[in-house]
Amino acid sequence: MHSIEYDLAVSRLRELRAEADADARARRLRAARRWARRAEYATRRAARASAAVR
Repeated sequence: MHSIEYDLAVSRLRELRAEADADARARRLRAARRWARRAEYATRRAARASAAVR
């Protein structure tokens, strides 16, 4: 009986870790997209500023 409970607990922990890893990957992906968007905006802003100076 103890072995079955242990196996269930280990299985559940494995599932929770997998969910946590997936959540972390999703957060990193969202952050990367956000930073890429900010970099693109900054590039455009710099180009406009450079064009205004000429």
